[in-house]
Amino acid sequence: MSFVGVLTGGGDCPGLNAAIRAIVRGSVSRGYEVVGILHGWQGLVEGETLPLDRRAVAGILPRGGTILGTSSYDPFREESGVAAILETSRKLGLDGVVAIGGEGTLGVAHRLHAEHGYPVVGVPKTIDNDLGGTDVTIGFDTAVHVCTEALDRLHTTAESHNRVMVVEVMGRNTGWIAAAAGIAGGADVILVPEVPSTIEDVCDHVRHRHDDGKDFSIVVVAEGYQLTRRSGEQEGPVVQEVDEYGYARLGGIGRVVADEIERLTGFETRVTVLGHVQRGGTPTARDRFLATRLGLRAAELAAAGAWGRMAAVRGNEISDCSLEEATLRRRSVPPGWIEASRVVA
Repeated sequence: MSFVGVLTGGGDCPGLNAAIRAIVRGSVSRGYEVVGILHGWQGLVEGETLPLDRRAVAGILPRGGTILGTSSYDPFREESGVAAILETSRKLGLDGVVAIGGEGTLGVAHRLHAEHGYPVVGVPKTIDNDLGGTDVTIGFDTAVHVCTEALDRLHTTAESHNRVMVVEVMGRNTGWIAAAAGIAGGADVILVPEVPSTIEDVCDHVRHRHDDGKDFSIVVVAEGYQLTRRSGEQEGPVVQEVDEYGYARLGGIGRVVADEIERLTGFETRVTVLGHVQRGGTPTARDRFLATRLGLRAAELAAAGAWGRMAAVRGNEISDCSLEEATLRRRSVPPGWIEASRVVA
């Protein structure tokens, strides 16, 4: 009987458990046994596993987070990391692994497959929505929903106090969440890393709104935005710290933008940092449906021995692409979205 492992790596997000459930049920229906690997790729180094069958995944569909735990561990950063993964996989008798993750997790998967022939299939997960090869990733819809609801709430308090409200959302290298939630939530200014508007333009727009009788404004800024001036000078993004795996944790650009707006316009300005609330809690129906379809496709790919592939969304269909395509370059917010955000603002 074939034996498949499943892991979740990188940041958690709503929909991971739905994907795990689908992978298990899709694999079991084909006669496969499934084992959960705890804490991402680190679990394959340390041999931490959890048996998974239909009973083990019952009831997890609406749960946020991941029952397998997660980490940003990268075996290529340690001298013996890759060797340990290969050896543990051999000892466990794994025929292959389904890795659910974003750029970092699937980047490891691609290198393991390309350099060592490791049997792995990927599932795209990241609220940043910036993986190549797929139109959308698990967790993005829920994050946008959470941010949009926050903007709705902030509109009322901003209008009541005649304030400028700056809302910082996640988006390390791309502004998908800022753009989508900003458009859906009626933001007046949307700042994204792809095309960084100047702070002077932002202030001009806020002043224009005030001159036009709108005494409040909502500014949405992605955490990876660089404060840009008309002179061409840029500051940021703001790095809080570097974690144990070498990844920079961003956060604080909202305060920088707010201070500049208040200094240049004189308008009272407040900051709200949504932070990890964006990727916590119950997944939306769309994310549950998406995660289920992608998980089933991953189980199908694994059963067919189509290693080195990632389940993907193309239009309204579930397809697949190579892990190389998925991780070769980040998928940026298209110019049309950015232009739309400017028009409606």
